[in-house]
Amino acid sequence: MTAKQLLAVSVASGLLPMLQAEAQVARANPIRRVVTMLQTMQEKVTAEGEQEEALFKKFMCYCTTNKGDLEGTIAAAEAKGPELGSAIEEAQAEKAQLDEDLKGHKADRATAKESLVEANALRKKQADEYAASNSELTSNSAAIKRAVTALEKGMGGGFLQTSAAQVLKKLVASRDDDADRQSVLAFLSGTEGYSPQSGQITGILKQIGDEMSKSTAEETAAEEESKQQHAALSAAKSKEIAAHTKAIETKSVRVGEVAVSIANMKNDLADTQGSLEEDKKFLAELEQGCGTKQAEWDERQKNPIGGVGCFGGDDKNP
Repeated sequence: MTAKQLLAVSVASGLLPMLQAEAQVARANPIRRVVTMLQTMQEKVTAEGEQEEALFKKFMCYCTTNKGDLEGTIAAAEAKGPELGSAIEEAQAEKAQLDEDLKGHKADRATAKESLVEANALRKKQADEYAASNSELTSNSAAIKRAVTALEKGMGGGFLQTSAAQVLKKLVASRDDDADRQSVLAFLSGTEGYSPQSGQITGILKQIGDEMSKSTAEETAAEEESKQQHAALSAAKSKEIAAHTKAIETKSVRVGEVAVSIANMKNDLADTQGSLEEDKKFLAELEQGCGTKQAEWDERQKNPIGGVGCFGGDDKNP
């Protein structure tokens, strides 16, 4: 079939309009391909924009969260610093007071110990004096008793030859009552006779014996009182020494504890101040970085990519 014949058949069968339409479409395909490419690019840009927006929101969330955390940490550190400073001052004042207390306790304990040593020395001296005096009184009392017994038995002459007579002579010579002393000394010296019936010498000796017994009783009572006073003083000083010793031990331990606490608080304060400076620096950097990012995003939003097509219409509907 010739071309003319084919054309004639096509016209007759109504195919000619269809062929003309396909030819027109073929001629329009290059433009369609460009439009399709632009639509694809816009979809890609739109997807990238959505992804970028999601990343931006995530970054800003990070900014907000970390800024809040840092501000809270900074506020806590700023509050903690003065509290630690005040606590350190209080601890240092306590330690200073404890040091003064320890000095006082040590000085008072030393004084108490010295007082106890002095009291013990005095008590020993008093006891020695009492022992010596009591021994002399006992010896003199015994001599007087023997003299009285001998004189009452009419054995005055024999008594004068005994050692007790010499003891009695020495005792009488030391007395102040001259009249009685002279009579007894005259008797003891054998320069004057003695009549047992008169009882003069015996009476004097008995009187001296009574006085000596009274002195012995008084000295013994004084010695007992001195013992009791020393015992009370010794107990009080021993108790005082023990109290000071316990206070020294307790406060020495406390001084060590406070010193360690001060060192720890100073370290904590230094760490807090160091962290505070670092957090402030990081917050400033964070705010600067986040602010820059926000400004960049705001600028991007003023000039968005996509939306209006290159041909003045919606690229999705060329």
